[in-house]
Amino acid sequence: MKKIILAETAGFCFGVNRAVEMVEQLLSEGKKVATLGPIIHNPQLVLDLEKRGVRIVSSPEEVKEDEVLVLRSHGVAKSVTDRADELKVRFADATCPFVAKIHKIVSKAGKSGRTVLIAGDAQHKEVEGIIGHVTGKCFVFDTPEKLEDLIASGQISADEPVSVVSQTTFNQELWKKCQFFLKKLYTNAIIFDTICNATSKRQEEAYDLASKCDAMIVVGGRHSSNTCKLYDVCKSRCANTVHIETAHELDVTLFADSNLVGVVAGASTPSGIIKEVLNTMQDTKNPVGQDIINDEMTFEEMLNATESSSNTDQKVKGIVLAVSPTEIQVDIGRKHTGYVTESEFSNDPSIKLTEAVKVGDELDLIIMRTNDQEGTVMLSKKRFDAIAGWDKVLTAKENEEVIESVVSDVVKGGVVAFYEGIRVFIPASQATLSRTEDLETLKGQPIKFRIIEIGQRRRVIGSAKAILRAEKSEAEEKFWSSIAVGDKFSGTVKSITGYGAFVDLGGVDGMVHISELSWERIKHPSEVVKVGDVLDVYVKAIDQEKKKISLGYKKADENPWEIFKSKYTVGDVVNVKIVSMTTYGAFARIIAGVDGLIHISQIADRRIEKPADELKVGQEVDAKIVDIDLDKKRVSLSIRALIEKAEEVAEEAVEETAEAADEAPASDEE
Repeated sequence: MKKIILAETAGFCFGVNRAVEMVEQLLSEGKKVATLGPIIHNPQLVLDLEKRGVRIVSSPEEVKEDEVLVLRSHGVAKSVTDRADELKVRFADATCPFVAKIHKIVSKAGKSGRTVLIAGDAQHKEVEGIIGHVTGKCFVFDTPEKLEDLIASGQISADEPVSVVSQTTFNQELWKKCQFFLKKLYTNAIIFDTICNATSKRQEEAYDLASKCDAMIVVGGRHSSNTCKLYDVCKSRCANTVHIETAHELDVTLFADSNLVGVVAGASTPSGIIKEVLNTMQDTKNPVGQDIINDEMTFEEMLNATESSSNTDQKVKGIVLAVSPTEIQVDIGRKHTGYVTESEFSNDPSIKLTEAVKVGDELDLIIMRTNDQEGTVMLSKKRFDAIAGWDKVLTAKENEEVIESVVSDVVKGGVVAFYEGIRVFIPASQATLSRTEDLETLKGQPIKFRIIEIGQRRRVIGSAKAILRAEKSEAEEKFWSSIAVGDKFSGTVKSITGYGAFVDLGGVDGMVHISELSWERIKHPSEVVKVGDVLDVYVKAIDQEKKKISLGYKKADENPWEIFKSKYTVGDVVNVKIVSMTTYGAFARIIAGVDGLIHISQIADRRIEKPADELKVGQEVDAKIVDIDLDKKRVSLSIRALIEKAEEVAEEAVEETAEAADEAPASDEE
């Protein structure tokens, strides 16, 4: 049985589709449109647009005052947009994001003094546009041999810094050979793989398809670079390969003896032309009268797959007539009454209709279904937003844009945010810097992320982790460049160890040693602080090389030695509490943080064997301060001095009594 296999990637690529839709949108808005050169390399579509009033111009000077100039997906030199600005020409930039990315690369390279090498066709409009963004030296090559000639002729040397890019539609195999040559010759070359993903996939698919088919049909404009390269790829694997622009050029007799025919199409080939080619193949019968079919789907399904997914006839504008919590009633300028249900208004479940819209608002909508009997039309705003937002999502992914949105929900395995009406899932592993962080704290909070993957069924995956890391790195760099000894911070205790507490100073951690947590002796930091406590700390020491910070927490005005110094002096009698014993004496607490030593010789007025014979821990006694050494933070106390003083006082009292008795006059009895 004859079979036909249609390549999955046949038809418009993202960039071409975006450019065509941009023109279509402007026309639907009633604007007059001019394109800078043909909008795409497909004469049939260009002719159709011309019939609808689209003019082709070669420079901004040719644009009429009432026209909007569309810059095609190939991109243009910077001088072109600068000139359009000077002339105040209104223009819409349909430059493919892949191409725009190359413009940024070469512009930056040129400004930094690097030589720019471009792999591509020097006569191609895309390459001309790229060259127009280079400010320094620039060379174009299309084969490894021409690259080698550039170096051999001395136009570029092997020791100069170079940045290398490729035309988005450059041949993948040639590019690999050029890269191999460059990596062998240069040690300081920066090579950017700028072949469009769609181009790479088309060429790989064409290569695989041509390797197993008896015949290949390549559909697309003869001036289309990517289509011509598809033809080269297919021809290298399958001798019976033809390149056609339309079905009218198809000679079906060429495939009479072919059992398996492959069809590929360039990135600028409209789906309608692909469909005509497939229809023509369908009308062809093999010798036994069997229809041509596809391996994976029915022929009808295969044709449907080539149809454009958007239908501009279904797009309408509606004026809000009434709003309820469950639906919106709109006037779409027809006899039918339009309705937008809550579920069709937005993908964001947190949005409330009565708060989001009001009577008189104008909404962009898509018709879902019409009920002529009831006179109603069911409409969708979220589907219109999805179509409009999808291009922005794709652009954001290709340009690695940083997007800021609000986390609308926390779901299994991650969080959800919306960008341009498109649901973006951010996995838990990509939502925070650490898996230990509670995702619930993100709900309702703004989050910055990049789109990193677009999966099946348009499932969009985002990541905030790289941005958080970059922000943390930037904050750390700024922190380390400005921090100085003595700086004060209010930080949060993140963790506690046996030797101290780690405090978050705002993205950078510092450590408060256990000795710095209290003026008193403590056995463990947990006696003073716990995780989550907010401490006022100051920088004691910085090790820039090891990125370590030592923090102080004890306050000078709470220094017990300063308090002691202001209240006590030698000779004062204080009430103290015995806190510990040694063989040579007992330590007694004078005030919190200041202990004094009562030497064994100062405990009693007689010789004792050990302090415990007279004192015990916890006992309170009076003692006299006999010496203070503030430098060494030592205080000497004496109980004996008080005993001796008491004895002296007693002896003096006895002597005074005796003297008083001697001095008293004799009585009459004597």
